[in-house]
Formats: sequence, structure tokens, C-alpha cells
Amino acid sequence: MPGAGRAAGVRRLRPQPSEEPPALEEDQDLLLAAAYVSDAQYNRNVPFETSPRAIRLYYFYNHWTMQVAIYFFICVDLSLALFEEPALFPLPFLATSIAEVLCLTAFFGRLVHFAKVTPQMVFWKDTKNICIMVTIALTLIDLIIYGSLEAVNIHSVRWSRALRPVFLINFPESRQIRRTFRSIRNTLPDILYVFLLFMFSVMIFSLMALKLFGDRGLRTVEGLPYFTNILEIAFELYVLVTTANSPDVMMPAYNFNWWYSLYFITYIIINTYIFMSVFLAVVYNNYRKHLKNEIRKLAYLKRHKMMEAFNILKVKVGTEFVVMEARWRRLARTVMPHISSPHLELLLRISDEGQKGYVDKMNFLRLADLLNIHVVTVNIKRHPLEEWMPWVYQSSVSLLIQRMVRHRIFVWVYDIIILINAIFIALDEKNPFISYAEWLFLSLYIIEILLKLYTYEPRAYFGKKQFWNWFDMLIIVAALVATVANTTIQSASKYNSQQVLDIVLILRILRLLRVIVSIQRFRLIVTTLINIGPTILTFGGLILVVYYVFAIIGMEAFHGKVRFFDQNFTTPDALMCGNPALKDSAFARDRYCKNNFNDLASSFIVLMELTVVNQWHILADGFALVTHQAARLYFISFHVVVVILIINIFIAFILEAFFVAYSLEKSEVETAIERKIQELGVGIQEEEMHDGKLVDNTDAKDSGFSGDDGDNKRKALKGLYFRIASKKYRTVDALLQQMFESEIAPEDEGPPLDEILNFSPSDIYPKVPNFENSA
Repeated sequence: MPGAGRAAGVRRLRPQPSEEPPALEEDQDLLLAAAYVSDAQYNRNVPFETSPRAIRLYYFYNHWTMQVAIYFFICVDLSLALFEEPALFPLPFLATSIAEVLCLTAFFGRLVHFAKVTPQMVFWKDTKNICIMVTIALTLIDLIIYGSLEAVNIHSVRWSRALRPVFLINFPESRQIRRTFRSIRNTLPDILYVFLLFMFSVMIFSLMALKLFGDRGLRTVEGLPYFTNILEIAFELYVLVTTANSPDVMMPAYNFNWWYSLYFITYIIINTYIFMSVFLAVVYNNYRKHLKNEIRKLAYLKRHKMMEAFNILKVKVGTEFVVMEARWRRLARTVMPHISSPHLELLLRISDEGQKGYVDKMNFLRLADLLNIHVVTVNIKRHPLEEWMPWVYQSSVSLLIQRMVRHRIFVWVYDIIILINAIFIALDEKNPFISYAEWLFLSLYIIEILLKLYTYEPRAYFGKKQFWNWFDMLIIVAALVATVANTTIQSASKYNSQQVLDIVLILRILRLLRVIVSIQRFRLIVTTLINIGPTILTFGGLILVVYYVFAIIGMEAFHGKVRFFDQNFTTPDALMCGNPALKDSAFARDRYCKNNFNDLASSFIVLMELTVVNQWHILADGFALVTHQAARLYFISFHVVVVILIINIFIAFILEAFFVAYSLEKSEVETAIERKIQELGVGIQEEEMHDGKLVDNTDAKDSGFSGDDGDNKRKALKGLYFRIASKKYRTVDALLQQMFESEIAPEDEGPPLDEILNFSPSDIYPKVPNFENSA
């Protein structure tokens, strides 16, 4: 097999068979194979040595406690900006510097650990490792220089703080964020050409505006000359693309002659609507192109890792190589130590269809996919009242109540009650009738919960996977707390806390969220959002990195230039935000004084306002007045990076995620699992789980399979069953990878490893027409 000696950059350093006892060598082979399968399962592409010591270190490296620890130190390192000057919560320099040194020590230790499991040539060629080491060195140098100057009362700049996000980006655990940065990097060349053409258009229109309006003596509302400076014109027209200064920037010319409005209309059509749409189209096209390349690479790397695991464990039976059942069981147990015996038995029945006592190559290659699919083990239990008082629970009246609660009309009635409740919440609560109605609605909701608990088994109704039932219960409890608190506060005439009243009103309004539970279409939308939620967090990490860098730069450049005074202050200094340069400016008139870079939290709020783009030119003009006109470049750069580039990539991702989530059906592996579950007579469909009739029991006792008595068990409402979890447990990346893997033939071992690692979007190997039609 091409590249059989290595997998995903892995160098094989197998111990000599004669040097180890057979049992020990077998255990080491099993650990190595399990490492490959685990990497395939989680799409890890970490090259590691295959010596016994390196494998143990690699397991420890991937342990969840190590990953939590490194993220903890990353969070601490990033949060130090809250305590450093300019600080929201000031701490002495010695305290923050000690904390930063501890974080750097943890980062260096993690890097050393990584070096112990990775081949040296691979380690030193990896740009991520070099970036981490250089950042640690630069941070230590900056700490020493800054501390030395502070000791002699000389203020300097902590420039290394802007490098702190490097640790978040470059550790192997942050591969999703790195992939997003790669998408940006790969998109930049095409974006650059469009951006240059866009800026050329802005400059052409700026020259036209200078010739049209520069010599006409027009003035702005503030009394300043109108369109007489080419740089001012270019900035105003750039802002007009974002519509933040529309129609203000047009009004002097429009008031002079209405024909001049055609100039601005033409400009907006070309630059705002056409060019901004082209930006989105270019970003989306490049994002999909490079995403396909990433997914194709992941799919073939996973196939290579599974082939490596198979080659380690295979034995020859007849004319084919297979993995014996006992070794397959041990392998699955090693990869997933907490898997239950019934679940393991189910996966073995799928992998060994003919019960031959071994797993062939094609079925073995599916192991990572089998382990990735969430198979829910459920235990059907009888209602406690049915066990304690069967004559009451099974009486005709009780059965009638249960049928009523299960009927669709019961849901419709409460949908109508919720809508009527929404009308009453909008009315004046001081009316006694409205106040009494609140108690009536609350009583109806409590009765609903009690009826459902009477009808459905309580432990099942509040199972750990019954999100909507928990959500409904919490909303009703919140409504109860709000109503009781509101009544108590109103009865205590001497007590007046606006904050408490605000909380009470919010809790009452939250009751309307029950509409989401009641209407199935709403639940589908929320489920889809939950499905793409983990990947949205990746973009949250990307935004955090960009915000953090710009916030640090902003604090160093603008802190102390603008100060906020309480609204009760009417002194001239307060009206000018503490800086005479802002006198009579739009920034001061609009009381934007709290929009400053005097600490990290305030900086993030300003950057969020810039992301929204409304009035962002007033913020830019204000900070340009207190520093230099070149400060506008800082705000323009932020707009280009965040609004034009990152937000468009985020939109491209959302579009792709929704297309994929709605277009893909179950994978071949999921279909095989469901088929085997039904063949064994232990299947439960998801609709049978409605309203919590069943309870998750992933820690069930090892009961195995009992043959053909499934129907009897189901009738008795007890026994062990399985089902595939709903789509909300499948991430977008998994769906995309599933789509590509369906195009790879089971016997296809893929191209050589070096070719996989060097895949480019322009490659035509392999052709995947279905992927092209995914959107």
C-alpha cells in the first residue's frame, strides 16, 4: 500500500519482535492501533512516534484533562488584559507578570510534551511550533524590558500583548480556528483584486466629487467646507458604502441642486450593492472550494489511519486478511472505554454480519464511523403509579386522562392558552382582572406539567436528553417565581427596587418562549441552530482573536484620550468628554464619551459598535480629532477585516451549513446500524420517544440480546432497546465528510500520503459531482 509505513505524517518505529514478550508486544500493537482509530474518529492529524513510550505519552497528550488545562491557561493569559494598565480591575505589574510567566511555562510544557511524541524533523518543520516558541521568547523579552523601565518610572508599551491570541490559534487543539484562518488566507488573493477595483472606483468617484462640489462654496451642517479635500472625500464616500452617513453626506449637494442626487445614487448602486455583493460571491465561492479540499483531505487521512490500524491487527484467514473478534473487541474497548456491552455487541453484529468470528477489511474500516454515530441505549420503564397502584392507574378514568394528554388536541388547547397569555402580558398589569388572570394562566401551566408527569414515566420525562421537557419546566418555574415575586413586591409598598422589578418582568415574558416548545416548526429551526452551534463557536473564537488584537492596539493608541463623566456632570470638561479637541464635535454632541479604549471591556464594546457599522464614522472622527487623522486607518482596517472579510465568510458558512443540513440523509453506516437494530428486534424509532416515554440508560447492565422476545418486552414496557440519535447530534463537518466519503469506493485506499497532504482545490482527483451539487 502506498504510504503504508506512515499515516498522516506518522513515522513507524516499531519495536523488534524478539525484544518483547508476545503478550506485551500484542498490547503495544493494540495501543498503537487504538491511537490510529481514535485519530480517525476525531479527525486528528497529529504525527506521532510509534515507540511504546511515545504512544503512552500521546494518549496522555490527548487526555481531556490536558486539553482543559491548556485552555484554562489560554483563558487566563488572554484575561490578563483586564488587570493590566489600562485596566478594568487594576492589579500590580508584579502580580500580572507572575501570572503571565506561569501561563508561558504551561505553554512551553505543552510544547515539550508535543515534541516528545512527534518526530523531530516533523516538529521543527511545523510552523505552529515555531510560532509558539517565538511568541514565548518575545513575550519574555517584552516583560523584562517593560519591567525594567517601570522600575525607573519610565512608561513604555506592552506590545507583546497583541501576540497572546497566537497561543489560542496554534496549539493542535484549535485546528478548527486554524482552518477558518486558512479559509481567510486562501480567500485573500481573489478578495484583494476585488478590493483594489473597489478602491479604484471610490477614488474615481472622489475625484468626480472634488471637481463637482469643491469650488461651489458649499458647507456642511457644522459649517465646515464641503468636499474640498480629496482624502476627506474618499473617507466620506467609503463610509457611504456602509450607509452609516446616508443621507447626511448628500444633503448639502442635494439642497444646492437636486440633479446632484444622481451622482450619489449611482455611487451607492455601484459600490454598495454591486461591489458588496461581489465580495460575498467571491468569499462564498472560495470558501466552498477550499472547504471541499479540506474535507477531501480529512476523508483520505481517516482512511489511511484506519488502514494502518488494520495492518497492525490483521491475520490471514484463508485467502483474505481479517481482524479476529477478540482483538476487535479489545480495540473498541480501548478506543471507547465507557462503551456498554450491549452497544459493543450491536456494533460487532454489524461488523461481523455472518457471525464468522472475525471482521473483514471493509467492515473494519467503518469502525471510526460506527463509534462516531450516537447510538442511544434506552431502557423502557413502567410508570411508578402503575407499579404501586395498578388498579388505579389502569382504571377507565385514568386511561381516559392518559389518552387526552397524548392527543394532539391537548397540545392545540395549550397553544391557544399561550397566545391568550401573550395578549394579557401586553396589557396593564395594574388592572386587578389582569393580575388575577396571571394566576389563572400559571395554574393551567402547572396542571399541564402534572398531567404529563401522570401520563409519562417521570424519569423518562426528565431524561438527560429530553431538552424540550426541561426547557418547558424551567419556563414554568420561572413564571411561578416571577408571579410570586411580583405579588410580594407590590404588596410591600415601602420596598422599591427597579432592578428586581426588571428581573420579574423579564421572567414573566420568558413564559412566551413556550411557543417554541409547542410549535414543531420552531423546534426544527432551533434544532438546526443547535446542530451548527459548535461550528459557530469556531467563528466566535476567530472574532475573539481579531477583537483582542484590535482592542490591544486601540488601548495603546487611544487610552485616556476620551473620558466618561456621569450625566449629572454639566461642566465644560464633561461635555467635551474630557478633551478640548472634541469641542462642538458630533462625537461630543451625541455623548459618545463612554465609547472609549480605556480598558479591555470598553474596547470590545466599541469594536462591537464598529461591527454593526451604524455611526462608526462618528467614532472614527472623534478618535481622529484627539490623536491624528491617520487614526481613521485603524477603523477602516477593522471594517475591512471584520465586516467585509470575516462576516462574509460567516455568512458563507451559515449558507453552506443550512444547505447541507437540509439536503443530506442518513449515511450508509447509519442505515446499516438501524437495519441491524431492527433485525435483532431491539429497535425504537425516535417518534416512539415522543414526550419522554423512554429514558436514556447508557450505563445499563450488560444484558446483551435475548433473541426474539422484543415484542413481548415492548408490551411490558421494560427491556433494553437502541435507536440512532437525531440529526442534531451530527456536526456540519461530519455531514460534509460523510457526503464526500460516500463517493470513495470501499476498496479505495486513496493516493499516497504525500499527495493527500498536498491536495489543492484545483486538483481533479477524485471527481465528486455530488459534492458540487450539495448547495
